[in-house]
Amino acid sequence: MPLHLIKLCVGCDSVDDLKSWVSARLKEKKRRGQTPEHIHTTRMVPKRMDELLDGGSLYWVIKGQVMCRERILDLRPFVDKDGIGRCRIVLDGKIKLVAPRPYRAFQGWRYLTDAEAPADLDRTGRGAATMPEQMRRELSELGLL
Repeated sequence: MPLHLIKLCVGCDSVDDLKSWVSARLKEKKRRGQTPEHIHTTRMVPKRMDELLDGGSLYWVIKGQVMCRERILDLRPFVDKDGIGRCRIVLDGKIKLVAPRPYRAFQGWRYLTDAEAPADLDRTGRGAATMPEQMRRELSELGLL
């Protein structure tokens, strides 16, 4: 059974912001002749790597709610120029909407079991994925989505 990570998406106000940022980064890497892969660098290296690489995703918290996820493709630990261990989380760059769920602020990342992970939005209700993000947030807060 896969294990997931959950992380705050600092600097993004919406899923569209995240999509635009990822798209711009991938285009820039392609323009520079680099491998166009979405990489998120963290300070800590997950200890449960095998479980994360067994179909895990990184769930993004945007403005206080879990809103979307990206599949984890690889975890690449490294030591930076200051001698500090870090990890590059390689993501597939395909942002998948999930059923919005409130989540309070925290630092770093947390593990999220498959049973705790929000369902993909296309499995929660007909038409939910095509609703405006603000409407999904409000319906979630009312317990209707």
